Amino acid sequence: MSDPEGLLAAGGDLSVARLLGAYERGIFPWYAAGQPILWWAPDPRMVLFPDEFHLSRSLRRTLRARLFETRLDQAFARTIRACAAPRRAGTETWLNAAMIGAYEELFRQGYAHSVETYAGGELVGGLYGVQLGRVFFGESMWSGRADASKVALARLVEECRLRGIHLIDCQVASAHLAAFGARELPRRDFSALLRNYARRAPRGAWASAAA
Repeated sequence: MSDPEGLLAAGGDLSVARLLGAYERGIFPWYAAGQPILWWAPDPRMVLFPDEFHLSRSLRRTLRARLFETRLDQAFARTIRACAAPRRAGTETWLNAAMIGAYEELFRQGYAHSVETYAGGELVGGLYGVQLGRVFFGESMWSGRADASKVALARLVEECRLRGIHLIDCQVASAHLAAFGARELPRRDFSALLRNYARRAPRGAWASAAA
């Protein structure tokens, strides 16, 4: 559909098989409480190529100061629930219990991952998403302290480079992500990249020491 842009279908379920099949085709679920499950494939699509990541001077200073440490897949449940928290009083979140449960199952099966930011041992920010082959589909991020989510994004980019992940899907355009080097691609170009890179492959936790 063109209004709302990218709405493709309604209904179905959030089973692992359906979610993986959707992601392979560039489709993701996003819906509010009381709605059926809505499936989206916007055009254009915002993406971030790890080699095009722009590290601002201020974020570079934050990383050098070692104010935070990052960990991988150590607190997925806490991270997704923090992402689900309303950003402002009285607002609703699209991450309902069914969605949280679905992504936790993807995590248990080795397809979903979290990057967490800590300060003094306290979880203060992070992000989560889904990996298929050489594509990481970013879902949501949160920050409980200035720069905490940006630090998680920088760690994600580092991990993508180390793991041979070619593409980070950012879903829809935002000025915030554009400042880090993300850009829009026509859906046909995005789909072509998925055909080459979004293959189901051996999977497992991104367990590692803190960085």
